[in-house]
Amino acid sequence: MVIWTIANQKGGVGKTTTTVTLGGLLAERGFRVLLVDTDPHASLTYYFGIDAEELENSVYDIFIRGKDITREEILQSLCPSGVNNLDILPSSMALATLDRSLGNKGGMGLILKKALQKVKQEYDYVLLDCPPVMGVLMVNAIAACNRILIPVQTEFLALKGLERMIATMALMRSSQQKDYAFTIIPTMYDKRTKASLEAYKALKATYQDKVWSAVVPVDTKFRDASEAQTPPNVFAPASRGVFAYNTLLTYLLQLAPEA
Repeated sequence: MVIWTIANQKGGVGKTTTTVTLGGLLAERGFRVLLVDTDPHASLTYYFGIDAEELENSVYDIFIRGKDITREEILQSLCPSGVNNLDILPSSMALATLDRSLGNKGGMGLILKKALQKVKQEYDYVLLDCPPVMGVLMVNAIAACNRILIPVQTEFLALKGLERMIATMALMRSSQQKDYAFTIIPTMYDKRTKASLEAYKALKATYQDKVWSAVVPVDTKFRDASEAQTPPNVFAPASRGVFAYNTLLTYLLQLAPEA
């Protein structure tokens, strides 16, 4: 089982779109895929028409139950996506209380990693959609993964959010003595604007081979797909945005060690 964490400490850069589209494309290729919503805002959960506040179980239960949660309890918390090979572990607003209730307890950074290992026989890929803030949720998502995918909107304010994300990974690398593989994904690229071009150039100059060599363009089909509560590759398979993510997925699958 391979785990990718989609994270950035700036909102609105395409984290949920990246999670849903890559997850949908992996499922389309025949992989068994689990999407995990660790954001209290529950954007990924609502994307699939799941009302986070109407659910009896969610990812919140994993954190509350900790090491005592069973494989069966995790599987009971899953929701169907409406797409073959694609399941959802939904979020809950209660996740917003975790930093206050659990943040100071020891060993809280590995809860999600240990829980996902209990369902490793059920899935080939797990994608974790993160909140845009540093806390126990992001720490868990980063600690659990094989690779961090960092969507970065191609505009200069988003580059500042990337700097904070890189600093966060450096802190975790130091505290956990583990190096984190990561890939920066330029998103919302608009070739008509100088701002997008200059931001992309700055990304490549600063982070070099850590930046995926292509871009995800601005594409209104992403918005339309979310309104239809369907992954973009199912809603608009021929769109330029889906083509970009398909190219990105092919690239990611070739990377070691997870390939």
